[in-house]
Amino acid sequence: MYTYKDRIKAVQLYLKLGRRLGATIRKLGYPTKNTLIGWYREYLANQDLKSGYDRSWRKFSIEHKHSAVQHYLDHGRCMSFTLRELGYPSRETLTRWIDELHPDGRLRMVGRAPNVLHPMQTKKEAVIDLCTRTTSAEAIAKKNKVCRPTLYNWKKELLGPEATASMNRQPDPKSDSEPHPIAQPPSEHIDMLQQQVDALQTRIRRLQLEHDILNKANELLKKEVGVTLQLLGNRDKTELVDALKHEYPIAELLSQLGLARSSYFYQRARLRAPDKFSDVRTTMVDIFQSNHRCYGYRRMRAALLQRQLRLSEKVILRLMKQEALQVMVTRKRRYGSYLGEISPAPDNVINRDFQAQAPNEKWLTDLTEFHIPAGKVYLSPMIDCFDGLVVSWTLGTRPDAELVNTMLDTAIESVTRTENRPVVHSDRGAHYRWPGWITRMDGAQLTRSMSRKGCSPDNAACEGFFGRLKTELFYPHDWQDVTIEQFIRTVDAYIRWYNEKRIKVSLGSLSPVQYRESLGLLA
Repeated sequence: MYTYKDRIKAVQLYLKLGRRLGATIRKLGYPTKNTLIGWYREYLANQDLKSGYDRSWRKFSIEHKHSAVQHYLDHGRCMSFTLRELGYPSRETLTRWIDELHPDGRLRMVGRAPNVLHPMQTKKEAVIDLCTRTTSAEAIAKKNKVCRPTLYNWKKELLGPEATASMNRQPDPKSDSEPHPIAQPPSEHIDMLQQQVDALQTRIRRLQLEHDILNKANELLKKEVGVTLQLLGNRDKTELVDALKHEYPIAELLSQLGLARSSYFYQRARLRAPDKFSDVRTTMVDIFQSNHRCYGYRRMRAALLQRQLRLSEKVILRLMKQEALQVMVTRKRRYGSYLGEISPAPDNVINRDFQAQAPNEKWLTDLTEFHIPAGKVYLSPMIDCFDGLVVSWTLGTRPDAELVNTMLDTAIESVTRTENRPVVHSDRGAHYRWPGWITRMDGAQLTRSMSRKGCSPDNAACEGFFGRLKTELFYPHDWQDVTIEQFIRTVDAYIRWYNEKRIKVSLGSLSPVQYRESLGLLA
């Protein structure tokens, strides 16, 4: 969608160039021929162009909407009857209108009966009655105020699925006229059943303890569920005992883990000792948060050295793991290139040699897109191969010729007083083949260089900058409620931080601006 300013500018330039379509489009970089002709005809008819496009048209008016919803409410809230009587709209549209005008008309109430918790003693007595019963299982279930399946679930829970159905032998069948004798369960059967229940409960408790220890080891120590507990160190075992001592006796936990009582209290005293890295942890968290959460342990060590804190890389790596200072890593995508028809273009002067001995010797440029819920934003930077400094950049909502031409004009201003004339390398995009771009390059005596068609590794250094920007800034954040203007300001602030503060290990743990200042290249 073009603005009024863009359209009137195109029509005026079209008239100025003697109504030459090709020359106008090459100069501006937009629009298509048919679009420009349509704008010109509209301009001839009205001596002006419309200020914008009317997007307020809807299929149904406000009166239609209120009429349909009122009909629905007055006729028993029957959606099918309303649609048949009025003949409009669709069921989905009417549902949306009802939710919009009467949100309380479709409320639902959801209820749930509370679960009844039965004590363990009740379950034991019910299972004993079931296994030694002289009546039906249904009668025992009614006696305990549960259903018959619940009764058998209690039996399976306490005795296991392999338990017999009954501990008594069924009496021989007799005629219906003779009553069945009531057999009393022998006391030894009840004692044996109680012992069996107690043994199974002990086994269940032991298995539950082992299960809880394995889960806690996976949660606290990041160990796999299948880890051998006896191979854990005393420090790890002590952490597990402290985490579970509120649920199980300490003696039982020590026995299960094979940890001596003296070793447990020794390790617990060491764990409770003051942390000598407490100040360092606070500083590391501050560095990590203030630098877009993108510093690994190498750059973290360099940042700590700038604050006169000297630690080994192993200690820093361990502290970062304990503080959960983890850098966002994107999944690598498989590389693919498209070798289509290659049109005449400048030679690849850079030839994948991205090393420069001095500033303003080799420049790289490209265009990247950010797609956020509010819309699309495009970035066009100019990267110096000497130290990775972003010489100039432009941000906009349209990837047109003006975006890249403005970036180039700003970059040219930085070398007008120097003797260096950089080689400017880009891909074979149309932005770098417009007459406006070529004219600016020739006027500033800059050398053009282009990658092969569909070969992104030929511009790998610039692609690497885009990857770092998106990994450190774009991917880790949620841009749901961010406007286009706010996002543009955020990216602009990141690039300034990238130039002035972001540590690059290859530059001696300095930022590009700090590196140039150390060489005396900046005042």
